Amino acid sequence: MSTSTAPTMQALVLAAPHGALTPTWLPRPQAAAGQVLVRIHASGVNPLDTKIRAGAAEHAQQPLPAVLGMDLAGVVAEVGQGVSRFKVGDAVYGFTGGIGGLQGSLAQYAAVDARLLAHKPGRLTMRQAAALPLVFITAWEGLVDRANVRSGHKVLVHGGAGGVGHVAVQLARARGAEVFATGTAAQAGYIRSLGATPIDHEATSVEAYVNAFTDRQGFDIVYDTVGGPVLDASFVAVRRYSGHVVTSLGWGTHKLAPLSFRGATFSGVFTLLPILTGEFREHHGEIMEQATTLAEAGQLVPLLDPTSFTLDTAEAAHALVAEGRARGKVVVSVLP
Repeated sequence: MSTSTAPTMQALVLAAPHGALTPTWLPRPQAAAGQVLVRIHASGVNPLDTKIRAGAAEHAQQPLPAVLGMDLAGVVAEVGQGVSRFKVGDAVYGFTGGIGGLQGSLAQYAAVDARLLAHKPGRLTMRQAAALPLVFITAWEGLVDRANVRSGHKVLVHGGAGGVGHVAVQLARARGAEVFATGTAAQAGYIRSLGATPIDHEATSVEAYVNAFTDRQGFDIVYDTVGGPVLDASFVAVRRYSGHVVTSLGWGTHKLAPLSFRGATFSGVFTLLPILTGEFREHHGEIMEQATTLAEAGQLVPLLDPTSFTLDTAEAAHALVAEGRARGKVVVSVLP
């Protein structure tokens, strides 16, 4: 008699909305053509993960049962045919799955499209690296791809201490812009430490800070990472004629008249699109290589929640994010 010796891996599987993240032994994937097999060291937890789990993210198109987790950092264990950018042993990171029917990163291994990956910055730990991909790509697509941020711009980031926001502040600063960021009074010190001017959105009206910081002209770029009424406020905070508003949370119904009255322009960012369609995935890898360059130069450092999590305590990590109690990006360590 023969017994199967096919390699397996441990993963957390979500079987149904609102269900548990169940420890499960699954067949270890293999790297197909164009893929690499990554031994996952750390998995980032994003608010979208908790929305998928709650059955409230149809736009992510993740059929269940599934392994969640969009961001990963790890080491290449196997290289598929046609891949030349990476070799076994390379430390890598990227936004690689957890949506669109692709396996996520709450597992010991994942076979991922090599186009989505970049070389991990040596200056960052695996946990720090796993905190970056989704939020950095979202920040880059808005500030660089849509608004072409550069020296001479005055940039306003709404939610400057949040996941996308704190990265957007650092990116805009690295590209030479003067940056302002909204937040609470308690967040002002952190926002200032990033090199931005903090604006207490609870105590200061839009008109007041536009007048104070732009001489009534408005900001060259306004990046809304909050949505809802904040997007409406962005339309009246942007510079007349040449200003550009970008949002990563364009849900709801909004009146565009205030934007039109200022002669400004508007863009939306949907970071999931290359994952869902398979198109332009190489750009995600290119963006992450830019993140590596900035991190190696000391211009990009993610803020991590201080709590340590493992696969055994991933439920608590999800709860921390879902309940809005995180004090930075939450990361699950997969490899001790």
